[in-house]
Parts: sequence; structure tokens; C-alpha cells
Amino acid sequence: MKPPPDTATKAVIERAAKLRAVIDHHRHLYHTLDKPEIGDEAYDSLIRELEELESRHPELRSAISPTGLVGNKPLRGFAKVRHKVRQWSFDDVFDIEELCKWDERVKNFMEKAGIGSASLEYCCELKIDGLKVVLTYENGNLVRGATRGDGQIGEDVTQNIMTIKSVPRQLGRPVNMISVGEIWIRNGDLEVINAERRREGKPVFANTRNLAAGSLRQLDPEITASRRLDSFMYDVEEVVSKKGNGIRETKNPPTQYEELEFLSDLGFKTEPNNKVCSSVKEIQAYYDEWARRRHDLPYQLDGIVIKVNSRFIQETLGYTGKSPRWGVAYKFPAEQVTTILEDIIFQVGRTGVVTPVALLKPVTVAGSVVSRATLHNEDEIRRLDLRLGDTVILQKAGDVIPDVVMVVKELRLAAAEKAGPFVWPKSIETCGGDGRIERIPGQAAWRCVAKDSFSQQKRKFYYFASKHCFDIDGLGPKLIDLLLDHQLVASFDDIFTLKKGDLLSLPRFAEKSADNLTEAIQRSRKVTLPRFLASLSIPQVGEETAYDLARYFVGRHKGEGREMQAFAAIKDASREDFESIHGVGPVVAQSLADWFRNRANRKLAERLLDHVEIVEDPATVGGLGGKLQGKSFVFTGSLPNLEREVAQKMVRDNGGDVSSSVSKKTSFVVAGDEAGSKLDKARSFGVKIISEAEFLEMIG
Repeated sequence: MKPPPDTATKAVIERAAKLRAVIDHHRHLYHTLDKPEIGDEAYDSLIRELEELESRHPELRSAISPTGLVGNKPLRGFAKVRHKVRQWSFDDVFDIEELCKWDERVKNFMEKAGIGSASLEYCCELKIDGLKVVLTYENGNLVRGATRGDGQIGEDVTQNIMTIKSVPRQLGRPVNMISVGEIWIRNGDLEVINAERRREGKPVFANTRNLAAGSLRQLDPEITASRRLDSFMYDVEEVVSKKGNGIRETKNPPTQYEELEFLSDLGFKTEPNNKVCSSVKEIQAYYDEWARRRHDLPYQLDGIVIKVNSRFIQETLGYTGKSPRWGVAYKFPAEQVTTILEDIIFQVGRTGVVTPVALLKPVTVAGSVVSRATLHNEDEIRRLDLRLGDTVILQKAGDVIPDVVMVVKELRLAAAEKAGPFVWPKSIETCGGDGRIERIPGQAAWRCVAKDSFSQQKRKFYYFASKHCFDIDGLGPKLIDLLLDHQLVASFDDIFTLKKGDLLSLPRFAEKSADNLTEAIQRSRKVTLPRFLASLSIPQVGEETAYDLARYFVGRHKGEGREMQAFAAIKDASREDFESIHGVGPVVAQSLADWFRNRANRKLAERLLDHVEIVEDPATVGGLGGKLQGKSFVFTGSLPNLEREVAQKMVRDNGGDVSSSVSKKTSFVVAGDEAGSKLDKARSFGVKIISEAEFLEMIG
């Protein structure tokens, strides 16, 4: 339920005033100068915050508030055009609940107007992220092309419109009409043009909408012509033709769907993926399909547009102050939003590297609520000029970890301005010892000076017991913390010396749980060489590198027990030996050589081998010379039938390699449902994309 209005505090009044100023500033950059500094979704986020404040505090509303405006004033370099038919902007909805409320409002309004809503239909269209234009034809000839401007006055861009091949200069009938549509540019053209501008030292375009707008609003039509702009028309504002001389009278089509067909018949280009829906359920299915498929298209989408199909009902419903009641834009989940930076904390990784993390006011981005984002390192915080309390732009795409990409400095609090830039700490308590940290030579990263800090120790134990290493069932972070707190373990090999009586001394630990853990530890005593190597927490050595090492060294030995022979060879290998392995670079090679040269590390490995047995692994033994030898795979999305770990094991069992990231050297990307950014990267590199079924057929 919506909270009742209340009196605005001084802080709320100041926040609203600042929001209006920031929105007006970015509106001018976006609509007038085509030089946006922030993305559309972040801009929408600011608008929504102001709308919420004005809804809760009606006294904050004003006639000049940006929440009531459509666009902006035209650029001075172009002649002004007063639109014969006012141009409107659709209201936005962002989820199924808001869509249902809009649908209910439409039906209630129809009932009040005495129109039954039983046969109500909606025409759904893809919302192209381009620049809106208004085209005027007389006797079938194009006489004017104009931008939307502020909805009443736009800019005359006729000469530039004439350069767009998909915009007809002469229609199939000699009609007088006004049509509305979108000018856009292909994703691939954006990449080509930006690459050229980088070579010339010119600023690049932020997105295809920015490029399309900047191209259409060139004072030199030749520049516009060189940009290969395209168009989709979607509305007929007015159409008139005279009878006589064999010309029949033309009327507005009775439905939006027929209007699109009418535009196509006249020679206009229309977006082909529209659909008539009779329920919210059908609309949601259409939305879900294109939210999933939008990256398959050569042009950018930022949602769908839903319009009452009947033109008669449209005219009956009419308009509010700035929007039609009969239509709404259903936006895709924002990949950029604004929120507040509440604190910066530091996490210590298992190799001692310190990572700053932003604690944020919880916000929905890319369909999920998040309250944390990585800040990467000290240099990134300095680049952003982050201060506590700042309003920041948060970005999240697909399965990528959220990133803080920008600070909205116009909304910075006076206290934050006075406090100055964020000061990087000299010590961190969780590093152990005196907490001191040091910058890693040649890198932007910092690490704990105390190499055996408690925080690092815990993380190493978590990884050691995880499914990627020894896979000790039930030995999770909470229990590991308990064992460390009560000083039952200090080194990895101590785990294998635990007795039931030791465990029963722990708080809230009963007979059954003690039995379960000791049995799980017993089952984990047999481990493959890749898992054993990964469990040691050697800096720079993760699961994939461990498999590369195991496959290489096992392949150099024969007979029974060659896994142990391989590990003995690994212990004594030089940096040059490691660097000769495919997939192992100089940094990793040096890290491996340094780790095994350390006496304490070698003793740890020897003590572990007193308690565990390295066993044969199909991925390193049976896979040698297998059918996938020399091929590398990346998995993305949810596979219909296989667990990710099972599919990866199948690759290794057949001699192939698995990676967590896509590169030009990747052989195949196996894509499941809701595949993330890896799919886009694969397409950009030309890597072959296959389904689970094709993968299984390849395996045989």
C-alpha cells in the first residue's frame, strides 16, 4: 500500500531541488546536445526518485518540474518547427505489478466511459533505443522531418532525413499525413565509427542512441549520409486524401496493428516483431521473450511499448498532462541505477590481497536486489573520487558482479565535500598481526603484510574444504570458524587428525553431527591431483591452472602411481619448466616456483600426504589423447540437463580444457538458458556457440 503524504523535511526539500537541477542538466545534455554523461537507465532512476518524493510530498510539485516535461528545447542551429499534432511521451512501468495496475486503470476508465473491456486487446511493439522523428507528407511527398523537441516545438532536420534510405521521399499514395517513428543505427556501425574516432583522437559515442541522435542533428547532411542511419515508423498521427481522379479516401486505420500494416503498405519500414495480446499474461510472455532475445537483434532495445489496439478506445481514453492513457513503456530491468554509498569495507582474500567493497543502500538492478559492489582497488576509488554518502551510478550486466561506475557529484552532501577524498587505510584489522598492508610492486592491489593472518587462514580453510578441492561434506565456513576459534586446527593436515571426542567439546555439537563430520573427513582422504594442487592456495593457481599442471606432468610419467610421480616432479620444477606449459604464463610460473621453494610450504604438502592419497583422475589420465584434446570450452547459463561441474568434468575426461572466461583461443562456448555476457563476448570473437545437445553429441 502506498504511504500517505507527509510534510517534507528540510533535507527532503534540498534533495528534491538538487535532483531537479541534476535532471535538468542531464536532460539538456541528452536531448539538446546529444552528449550524455550518464546512461538512460541511471537517468530514469533519478527521475523515479524525484517522482517518488513528489508523490509523497505533493507540495514539492511544480509546473517546471522535469517529471512533467517531455523533452527539451531545440538546438539553436536548426530552424524551429511547431508540431501540428503534439508529441507525447509514454509513462514507464518496470515490473508485472505496475503493469497490472496500468491495465486495471485502463479498464476502469473504459467502464466509466461506458465501454466494455471484455474484448480489450493490446498491440505490443519493441521499444527501439533511438531518436524520435516526426515526418510530414503532402500529396505523398516528404516535405518535413523534425525531431520531437519539447513535444510542441522540434527541430527541422529535413535535409538530413532525406539522406536515410529507409525513409521514403514519396509514398505509395498521394496522401497528406504525419507519421512518427524512430531513427536508429546498428550496433556494428557504432563499433566501427568509435574505432575510427579513437584513431583520430576524438571522443567516442556512448551508445547507438547517442550516435543516431548526433548523426541526425548534423548541420552537414553529408556527415549524416555517411553514418548509415535507419528507421522504423510506428504511428500515424494524421492522414487525409482527396476523393476524385481515381483516388479513394484514406482514413486512419481502426487499430494500431493495422496502422503498422498501413505504414508498411505506404513504403515505410516497420519493426516486424509486434504482437497483439489479449491479457497481461500474454504481454508478460512477450516481454520475457524479448528481454531474453534482445541482444540477438542488430539494434538496441530498452523495453517494449504496449498500446491499446483500438484507435476508437485510444481516443476515448485520451491523455494526461504529458502521456497517453492508452499506452505505456514496459522497461527491461535496468542495468544502471543510482543509489547511496553508505560505507566502504575491506575483504581479505585467501592469498592476502585486500579488496575494497562498497556497502550501498539496497537497490534493484538487472532484476535483483543488491547492497554491495566491488570497488576493485585504491586507484579506482581515487579515479571515482568516492566519498561516503555520495549518490553513485551502479551497473550490473548479466552475471557480472555489480560495479560503481560514476559519482553524481552534483548530489554530493556538504559534509562529504568538506571531508575530502576517501583516505586509504594503512592497516586492516582482519589482516592479523599489527594489521599493516602493503602495495604489491607493479600492481594496483594491496595485501596484508602478515602472511598468516587469521582472516586469510579462514579463507584458505574454506577453499580447502570446498567442493572444488577436498569436498568435505558439512565442513562449511561456520564450522571451520568454530574449529579455528577453539584452536582445534591450525593447519590443513590437522583436519585429518580430528577425533569424535575433539568435536564433542565444541558448543552445540552433538553425537550425530560429530559422527557425520568424521565420516565425511574419512571419505575425503582420496583426492585427485588437480584438486590437491588447488587446495594448497598457491597464489595465482586456481582450479583451471591446477588441471593444466596435472595433465602436463601426469602425461610425462607412465605406470601405476604416476600421479605421485607427477607431484614429485612439480615440487622440484623450475620457473622455466612451468612456463613451458600451455596456459601457464610467466607470473603464474614464478608464483609456483616461489611457493614450492618455500620450506614451510613443502613440509605442509608432505604432512598432507601422510593423511591423504592422490588417486587417478580421468581428466588427467583417461583424457590424455581423448577426442577433445586441444579444445577449450566455456560454459554459460543454465544447462537443461547437466550440472555445470558435471559438464566440465566430461570435457576434462575427454582431454579438453575448461575456462571460466572467453578469449579468441576458446574453441566452443556451450550456452544454456539465461546465458550472460560471455555469450556476447563469444559472438564478438567469432567463437563457435553450441547447445547442450550439440555438446553431448560431440562427447558421444
